[in-house]
Amino acid sequence: MHVQEWLETVPPLAIYLLVGAVIGLESLGIPLPGEIILVSSALLASQHGDINPVVLGACATAGAIIGDSIGYAIGRKGGRPLLAWLGAKFPRHFSEAHIATAERSFQKWGMWAVFFGRFVALLRIFAGPLAGVLRMPYWKFLTANVLGGIVWAGGTTAVIYYVGVVAESWLKRFSWLGLVAAVLVGLTSMLILKRKAKKAQTAHQEPEPVAAGD
Repeated sequence: MHVQEWLETVPPLAIYLLVGAVIGLESLGIPLPGEIILVSSALLASQHGDINPVVLGACATAGAIIGDSIGYAIGRKGGRPLLAWLGAKFPRHFSEAHIATAERSFQKWGMWAVFFGRFVALLRIFAGPLAGVLRMPYWKFLTANVLGGIVWAGGTTAVIYYVGVVAESWLKRFSWLGLVAAVLVGLTSMLILKRKAKKAQTAHQEPEPVAAGD
């Protein structure tokens, strides 16, 4: 069953909790489709008045911030052995190459890697635990975590919700052409931001890692 079709059978309260939980677990370091669930739920909110987009965005933001914070605490306590354990459990996501790429991004960009990591699937999973392993000062992590969570979760909810509202209105007037145009306009802004985040991750990586500074 398609994600959105399945969400239509779930009560609003359960959707709020589901979005917060999935995004929280993904931010904690467990590979889950947090972005897919958030986008599907925001589209569903634009079509059904029972789902409040403000509450939905708040739950997504809370899940992102809390999940990352728990991941930071686990990473700080578990250290390098934690990364090795994750690599054994999730080799596709926590391979040595992926860990090295994420680590170089953190060493180069520090707290900004946490912020922009929200918009990159790989760093969204790594951000919390890796920041803890590298012992990034908590105030830096928390600042980037909160700002990134608000911009990514709240912004994604708002953009997709209003795209859905506009698309539904256009659909009544211009059939499927209106829907295509509305979706393209909304997704373009998201793709631009995600592309910039990926460039920030890879374009300025140093060949040799350096120790993470406080």
